[in-house]
Amino acid sequence: MRWRMRARPGPAAALHWPQQGGHAPSGRQAAQAQRGARRLQPQAGEAGGSGGAAMAEDEGLVSVDYEVSGKVQGVFFRKYTQGEAKRLGLVGWVQNTSHGTVQGQIQGPTARVRELQEWLRKIGSPQSRISRAEFSNEKKIKALEHKEFQILK
Repeated sequence: MRWRMRARPGPAAALHWPQQGGHAPSGRQAAQAQRGARRLQPQAGEAGGSGGAAMAEDEGLVSVDYEVSGKVQGVFFRKYTQGEAKRLGLVGWVQNTSHGTVQGQIQGPTARVRELQEWLRKIGSPQSRISRAEFSNEKKIKALEHKEFQILK
């Protein structure tokens, strides 16, 4: 039986096992998952909890706006985007638009922002079907302008 790990806000990630007749993983599998869960938490100096503080100069912070088209509403796209952004230690926001797309802003270290851009382009939520992801207004920033990654209504 497969099991999965989902990062949650707070000091540690939680483990989730299938509900319908599933068996909990062996002690070895649970220990491996716990080690993986600890790696999901932002490290000292990462965007996850810095609340607007500047990152190390060599990291380089960027801010990018995005809009994703396709089947992206009604498929938990915002929730999955928030989860992926938090996993990567990024801040910003995501919201549905009145014309059926999802838009938002990402801020954080350049390499991590690139990872989320790729995720927005190719993966998305399990039920989504992405037809296009556009990125605009990319700029270098000295400090994060958001404290966390939020879902806006």
